Amino acid sequence: MVRLVESMVGDHPARPCLVLSNVPDAGGLQKARDMGVPTAVVDHRAFKGDREGFEKALISEIDAYQPDIIALAGFMRILTPVFIDYYAGRMLNIHPSLLPKYRGLDTHARAIAAGDAEAGCSVHEVTAELDGGPILGQARVAIDADDTPDTLAARVLEQEHRLYPAVLRRFASDDRRRLDL
Repeated sequence: MVRLVESMVGDHPARPCLVLSNVPDAGGLQKARDMGVPTAVVDHRAFKGDREGFEKALISEIDAYQPDIIALAGFMRILTPVFIDYYAGRMLNIHPSLLPKYRGLDTHARAIAAGDAEAGCSVHEVTAELDGGPILGQARVAIDADDTPDTLAARVLEQEHRLYPAVLRRFASDDRRRLDL
């Protein structure tokens, strides 16, 4: 989130209008406020068993700012097709694997356990299929023989910080060609 906000300056076609979290004490909220970006929280725990209510509250907060693009980063909730359809074609996500490989969690450990030679990250459009929307960009890193999930994650994160801002800039310019770094 910080890298995305930092990138949206100068001739960038987008500007940050809101940072929203479902975790009230998420560190990114204070970072966003320090960067002059409005923040909001919709705590999913207040909606236990009411996913529809949670998503209606999200939509209400988001729509108050009228964003053109929703850029997810670290939002670890599975969204329903109703929410996804509401923002269809306007929502991006970053995922720490070379999709379509390793959708879901524990991506780095799974890549190491499989003996893969490389790992990386993907930015994709959000669709109802978990981590399955059109891929807009990927960045690759070699998996070293002594890698642990943590060491690999650190190197992938460096690439996420390069890839996501670049893809967002293109997406905001209506350029949906795939970008590979």
